[in-house]
Amino acid sequence: MKILVINCGSSSLKFQLIDSEDESVLAKGLCERIGMEGSRLVYTKAGSDKLVIESAMPAHTNAVQLVIETLTDKDNGVIKSLNDVDAVGHRIVHGGEKFSKSVLIDDEVIKAIEECNDLAPLHNPANLTGIRACKELMPDTKMVAVFDTAFHQTMPAKAFLYGIPYEYYEKYKVRRYGFHGTSHSFVSSRTAKLLGRPYDKLKTIVCHLGNGASISAVKDGKSVDTSMGLTPLEGLIMGTRSGSIDPAIIEFIANKENKSIKEVMDILNKQSGVLGLSGIGSDFRDLMSAMENNDERARTAIEAFCYQTVRYIGAYAAVMNGVDAIAFTAGLGENNSYIREKICSYLSYLGVEIDSEKNNVNGTETIISVDSSKVKVLVVPTNEELKIARETLELI
Repeated sequence: MKILVINCGSSSLKFQLIDSEDESVLAKGLCERIGMEGSRLVYTKAGSDKLVIESAMPAHTNAVQLVIETLTDKDNGVIKSLNDVDAVGHRIVHGGEKFSKSVLIDDEVIKAIEECNDLAPLHNPANLTGIRACKELMPDTKMVAVFDTAFHQTMPAKAFLYGIPYEYYEKYKVRRYGFHGTSHSFVSSRTAKLLGRPYDKLKTIVCHLGNGASISAVKDGKSVDTSMGLTPLEGLIMGTRSGSIDPAIIEFIANKENKSIKEVMDILNKQSGVLGLSGIGSDFRDLMSAMENNDERARTAIEAFCYQTVRYIGAYAAVMNGVDAIAFTAGLGENNSYIREKICSYLSYLGVEIDSEKNNVNGTETIISVDSSKVKVLVVPTNEELKIARETLELI
């Protein structure tokens, strides 16, 4: 069976067309900088060189359309028509408490996902755009929703409850859900295999670092804590998201700037993070370039991002009463050796020691710590798409 996996992020769209017989990738690609200047599709057909297609993508709808056109292209495509796609697996960021596992998509599921839009305003609408575009073009093809929140459902109440009146959890399910669960699950499991250790007897901290970023504590194969919360806004400073702040800041800014809560929340979601700190943008490649040209705000933004990452690593080492491995993944975690080295420079007290030469890698699955390092440090490219394809196949 051929399974198309659609993974819509806040400013990107990853996709893979996977043959479930041998889990081979027939084609894959990344639409990046959606809604920004310089948007493009980087497309790779199995056995061929990368193809870069520069194309304006003001919204995710345009990205989905370009992906489908490329997959069916006479010269560069891998299928003759959309009829060759047997199923589509969609990554969905927020499923609330209603969805603790993957489900076949129908109108009721779409409505339930829609009801979670206010919990993931940058992602769920984008995820739904992918679903609707595919349903319009492939109305008879089965589709599956795989939820980012599912992996973190193993968190105990002491980790997911907030210090607010319990009635808000009872009435509205206000709690920490956590996100990037598909990635954290895949990477933590893969880390155990790379180290030759039993997954159910390992303490791993997974650092999913990209435009959206989260950290998880995975103990004995289960998520016990994670940095994102009710929404993907909590936690680390990110590309455009503020991360955790004093809640009183919302009222303070609203009063000072004569803005509504909705307007302030829009600022926290779309105008904050390293974009807000640097004044340059949300793409860390732009920030790195600016820092190399002695831009102090860019340097401060990068240092703040690294510093917050270190704080969570320290906290999760404490809640697990130790840590065996730290795994870096996602766009920054996999491809930015400077960020990895900067973070690890704080962690010598844990027994972390990385090898600078081994750390000089991009997107390569490898151990970057020295052999004597008490805590092993790895780069593990995430493969959310393969994980989604497996769950899609299982359901259909």
